[in-house]
Amino acid sequence: MKRLSVLVAALAFGLASCNNQAEQNTATQEKNKPDEGRHHEGHPPKDGDHKGPHGHGGEKGHPPHGERKGPPRGGSPEQTKTLEEIGGYKMGEVATDFSLKNVDGKMVSLADFKDAKGYIVTFTCNECPFAKMYEDRLIELHNTYAPQGYPVIAINPNSPANEMEGYKAMQSRAEEKGFPFPYLVDEGQKIYPQYGAVRTPHVFLLDADRIVQYIGTIDNNAKSPEDVTIKYVEDAIAALQKGEKPNPNFTKAIGCPVKASKA
Repeated sequence: MKRLSVLVAALAFGLASCNNQAEQNTATQEKNKPDEGRHHEGHPPKDGDHKGPHGHGGEKGHPPHGERKGPPRGGSPEQTKTLEEIGGYKMGEVATDFSLKNVDGKMVSLADFKDAKGYIVTFTCNECPFAKMYEDRLIELHNTYAPQGYPVIAINPNSPANEMEGYKAMQSRAEEKGFPFPYLVDEGQKIYPQYGAVRTPHVFLLDADRIVQYIGTIDNNAKSPEDVTIKYVEDAIAALQKGEKPNPNFTKAIGCPVKASKA
């Protein structure tokens, strides 16, 4: 009877040891099993959504899904060609009038501004980061100088093949920002080559006789209005108001290249 008791105890001990070992093996397998959504260190998810400490996915310097703020990569935002190379208007030439559709559906020309002493013709667009940086400054320019006879006339030169630059998108942008000036679509992209606009924004200041008096950028700091030290357009207008020639009368435009329609 004593031997039987010892045998039963040994059998029970062995059975418990087997169960414990099985549980340990199962736990080890579960630990090593690649659960759905689990990614081992050094191996990001297959969809490329790299998680990092600087945002909702994306390693430092690499925003998710290719999104990025600021100007596109691939070159300087500064105009590189001279006026002669561009082939548009030169200083002192008379700009041809135009008739372009405004975001309100009406046709607008320079001749519509009966009491104008000059025109701040600005080629700009919806999506260029530089164009967006200057939107509030264009509004301020118009509100300040239109009553003095120098209205802003904004023209979008980009191809409407991009829906973000199309007419409906322009209407939405003008309403969103509350543009107090005309925002015209360069249908057929015929006007911007005449002027020689190559960047957005690109300003052409004309006098009352539509003579080109200044070509270039608005001021000397696109990214920070607070740090602007030279206001080229305002200085050029001030010179015209004094009966003088703007100096400088040319600066390199800063912005995104105009997007022409593909032939």
